[in-house]
Amino acid sequence: MDIIKEAKKFEKSKMSNMSTSDRVAASRKAKKLILAINEIYKETGDPILMDLMKLLTTKKKKIEVRLKGRQ
Repeated sequence: MDIIKEAKKFEKSKMSNMSTSDRVAASRKAKKLILAINEIYKETGDPILMDLMKLLTTKKKKIEVRLKGRQ
């Protein structure tokens, strides 16, 4: 359950005033957390994990929009 604590900490972290390399690292970390939580979710089917994955995915998308720019 260490991954869940790390995911909650990541979700609450502020993403303002980040450099491009910080955004890339944050996006990769979010992806790693989402995939790890997904493996746990497959075994347990816990809806709380699904909600956490949704929150992380939303945050990851926001970071990626800032990286790629709005099109």
